[in-house]
Parts: sequence; C-alpha cells; structure tokens
Amino acid sequence: MSAAVLGAVEAGGAKFVCAIGSGPQDLVRATIPTTTPAETLGRVVEFFQHEITARPLTALGVASFGPVDLDPHSPKFGFITSTPKPRWSNVDICGVLRRALASGAGPRPAGGLDVPIGFDTDVNAAALAEARWGAARDLKASGLDNILYITVGTGIGGGVLVDGSPLHGLIHPEMGHILIPQNREEDPFPGVCPFHGDCLEGLASGLAMELRWGVKAGHLEPDHPAWRLEARYLAMGLASLVCVLSPRRIVMGGGVMHNLGLFPMIRENLRECLNGYVQAPDILESIDSYLVPPLLGDDAGVLGALVLAERALAEGVIP
Repeated sequence: MSAAVLGAVEAGGAKFVCAIGSGPQDLVRATIPTTTPAETLGRVVEFFQHEITARPLTALGVASFGPVDLDPHSPKFGFITSTPKPRWSNVDICGVLRRALASGAGPRPAGGLDVPIGFDTDVNAAALAEARWGAARDLKASGLDNILYITVGTGIGGGVLVDGSPLHGLIHPEMGHILIPQNREEDPFPGVCPFHGDCLEGLASGLAMELRWGVKAGHLEPDHPAWRLEARYLAMGLASLVCVLSPRRIVMGGGVMHNLGLFPMIRENLRECLNGYVQAPDILESIDSYLVPPLLGDDAGVLGALVLAERALAEGVIP
C-alpha cells in the first residue's frame, strides 16, 4: 500500500512555506514571501498544482498566523479573522485553497477539493510537531504530552497541547495578548499592540524591541540591557501560563529566541516570578530541561501542518 501524499502549508506573516510528501524525510518544499492574499495564495496554489499532477493529494494541513476561525460549524471556518496584518483580515485561506486545487485532486464533489483539510494556528501546529519529532517527543511515551509552545518573533503567539491535542475554546489561545506588569518609570515604552498597547506582545515582541531600541533584535549586542528587560517580560508572561495551564514542558521558538543567551535569563526570572509557589521538581531542580529551545527550529510550523494533514486524514475532515 502506497504512503499517503500529504500537503502542508505554514502561513506566516513574513512567508508561506509549502510542502508535499509522505513525511519529514521526503518533503518537497517552496518558500513564498507574504505579500497580498491574492498574490501569495496564488503562488501557493501554483506550487501544489504543479506537484499534484504526478501524485494527487490525500490530505492537506494548513497552519496559519491568526487570529483564525477554528469552529467547523462557523461560516468563517478556515478564515484568518481580525489580524493586525494589513490586507489579511477576513481572508478565507482554506476556501481559496480548496476551490483552486479542486481540478488536481482527482474525483470530487462539485464543492471542491475532495480531501480532508486540517486547519489550526501556526503555534498549535508547531506544538504538535515538537511533540511528534522535537523537543517534547519524550513526553508522548509517558502519556504526559501536555506542552506549551511559545514563539517570539514579529509578534508573540502560543500553542498548547492537552493530552496530545491542541487546545481550542471560544477561539484559540492568544497568549501574546495577556497583560503583564510594566514599570513605566524604568520602561516608558507604550507598547506596539494596536489592540492593547502594552500586552505581552506589545512589550516583548520583536517589533517592540526594534521600536524601543531603534534596531532589530538580531543586531543588539549580547550584553545590551534590552535582553535583561526582554527576559523579565517573557518570564512574567510564562509565570501566568504555568499557573493556568501547568504544562509539562515549555518550548520557545521564533526569531527573537535565536539568541540562546535569553534562555538562562528567562529561566532565572521565571523562578523569581513563581517565587516557590509551584513546587514541581521540573522547575525547582531541572528547569534547564523544562524550558527549552525547539529541536525542529524554523521547520516546526510546516512539520506541524503535516501533522494537521495526518490528523484530518484520520478523522475524515472535509470542510
């Protein structure tokens, strides 16, 4: 029996990563800059139309920046909704792909692409990938695959797995928009979030760092005071998430976290914020293996989309 042919799309604010294959070992990929919805999705469609002429898709997974509508009963399921990214609000990303790829998917109903489509946030997908192949893969064997994945880049987002499945609710977790204390005398920066100003994303995202210090985070010297402030803000946010979600492991990725020197500072600040309240050995004794960088690096999103395709195939989800 031949392996399933899975399609994966990581829809990011800066780039889309498209892939097709049976698993991580044989993926054919393409990277597309994120411009307008019409141009970007048009190029995504071109990639798959070319690839599926020889091997029709079995399932498709889409991991998208958000906010997104994940309610399968909603008329806007598969949409990017109230994103601050210009021109991308209320874009029907799954619908566009389903309709455009219908001609290459083999036998189908009149409605479009007759394959299951998995859809979730990019951070939930990254959590799935790190649990499957990456920094939290050891937890699955123990049956304790409750993990938190945080990305710190242009914005801040978070995904969480509870017993191996992404957490959904009224919408989906929006961890970048939790409110954290700010000492305005020490840091008078007003924040960059267009909705909340000084939420976690507004104070600690890559964009916030750039506008506060006048240079992109990757160009700051390792001993610049920006990093100590960044570590404290991120630890404040994590302390709240540890208390609310109680994850077995925290994986932190994204462009800002490429500075691995942040990790020991965040761990130190996280312990200080928790102040001994969470009496867990993972935090008290082995925090170095509790709060970790991703093993999959920048591949976590697209590999997570691959897991979404697998899960959709198993569940037969055809929106």
